[in-house]
Amino acid sequence: MNPTDAKKAAEAWLAEDPDPVTRAELEALLAEEAAGAQLVERFDGVLEFGTAGIRGVLGAGPLRMNRVLVRKVSAGVARHYAATVEGAKERGVVIGYDGRKNSRIFSEDAARIFLGEGFKVFLGGDVLPTPVTAFGVLHHGAAAGVMVTASHNPPEYNGYKVYAPNGAQIVPPDDEGIAAQIARVGRSDELPLGDLEATRAEGRLIELGSDLIETYLKGVANLRKAEAGEHSDLTIAYTPLHGVGARETEEALARAGYERVHTVASQREPDGDFPTVRFPNPEEEGAMDAVLALADEVGAQVAVANDPDADRLAIALPTDAGWRMLTGDQVGVLLADYLMGREKTAENLSISCSLVSSQLLEKMAVARGVAFLETLTGFKWIANAAMDHSAEAGSRFVMGYEEALGYTVGELVRDKDGVSAAVVFCDLVDGLRAQGKTIWDALTEIYAEFGLHLTLQKSLVLPGREGQEKIDGLMKQFRESPPTTIGPFAVVETIDLREGHGRIPPGNVLIHRLEGGRRVILRPSGTEPKLKSYYEVVVPLEEGERFEAAEPRAREALAQLKDAHQALLAS
Repeated sequence: MNPTDAKKAAEAWLAEDPDPVTRAELEALLAEEAAGAQLVERFDGVLEFGTAGIRGVLGAGPLRMNRVLVRKVSAGVARHYAATVEGAKERGVVIGYDGRKNSRIFSEDAARIFLGEGFKVFLGGDVLPTPVTAFGVLHHGAAAGVMVTASHNPPEYNGYKVYAPNGAQIVPPDDEGIAAQIARVGRSDELPLGDLEATRAEGRLIELGSDLIETYLKGVANLRKAEAGEHSDLTIAYTPLHGVGARETEEALARAGYERVHTVASQREPDGDFPTVRFPNPEEEGAMDAVLALADEVGAQVAVANDPDADRLAIALPTDAGWRMLTGDQVGVLLADYLMGREKTAENLSISCSLVSSQLLEKMAVARGVAFLETLTGFKWIANAAMDHSAEAGSRFVMGYEEALGYTVGELVRDKDGVSAAVVFCDLVDGLRAQGKTIWDALTEIYAEFGLHLTLQKSLVLPGREGQEKIDGLMKQFRESPPTTIGPFAVVETIDLREGHGRIPPGNVLIHRLEGGRRVILRPSGTEPKLKSYYEVVVPLEEGERFEAAEPRAREALAQLKDAHQALLAS
């Protein structure tokens, strides 16, 4: 698209944009003679709808997140489910939103579209964590769900996540069907819109509120081994990172008997500007600084963080050298070990993780006699794999995780749930304390049995069209000429998931298995302009050795593997 065509497209966009903010933004660009490149960047294409829904930078144009796009996507989702789910309009749609900029506005636009298409709508009356919205789809027996969120992305982002009738994020072919319906939608300002007040009076618009949250919190309590209402002296420092997790997480911890919960006051309330963190992702450097400072101040035994929509969980624990973050894989295997250990029998149980997570979970599951389900990256795959296995084998799902701080416990929510995972992890910490043990003792026991598995993820950030071309080129290069060695380590097997592998469906992923249990995985991100590399090494512990003592050997081996692979990417 050239600047002249982009200008014409922008003028046409103005004619249907209902938002005075994006209209003013676009009018200012059109008034600038040198803004042609910026217009091309906004209008040469459209944000693609996929299995993660859509996510992008806020602003005017089809390559940004805005009210025009939200209305068109909502019409496509409504028409897809009206055509594929019996009684969809009567069953309705659940719509939740987080505290980001425009989230409430987008949720109300979505509601008007669904109402205009004849759907009953369950709409959040206030901000909701993503897991509560996902739970709401099952609770209300809805035909679909929508969560307006960009999770842990930077402040300038927002997004639109879609849930299928089974309460899990959509998987193919729903994504393709919705995308096809969106493509057929004409002008957004010609779509029928329901009136929120009139439909509320009619009973077609129902507000999601305290009843849903109460039912969800009772479900969280039922996931626990200990009885709710016990009094614990465990001291917890917590932050929702300016997100929407405080209300539910604080209440869930209180009901579990944890009365010494201290929340970072400056980060407790939802704020789409995220004023105290540069990047509202607990994995990012500096994001946990405030909660760790609070943990020192109150003498906490554990520091807990949710991401802005509370579907992720981060954990930090004290050591002699100060506070230390657990990796996503460490939290995952600790939860798995704890939850599997609670079961009287391993018969008809299943456990799951994404293929980019540590290989350790599979070894643990096999040793415990629990069915292990490996999936593509994304909780949509974990949830659907669990449901499929349950239908085939009658199994009960214990837990699932992915290394990017995402966990789900039991079958309450078919998506990541940072609220229930926080409660169960605090139960684990508290139970170990009662035995005179720490999380570090528990990790040492796991690593002594299976080997110290150390993992690392490194992202190559390549924004824009040129960046996407670079990512595509690197994936093509490694497919056509896979390495036989990475540094001094021989590659013993390369698996290309383009056509799927076993029970794993097709995906844009390359797996290199190396001697000594090492592994390298290469895949483009589905939501960010990144090429992600995942590294893992396995180091045996010597007799009686603490994992902390063995860790330097593992870190050296991991750095060697990472540096060798990154050199291949740069060559």
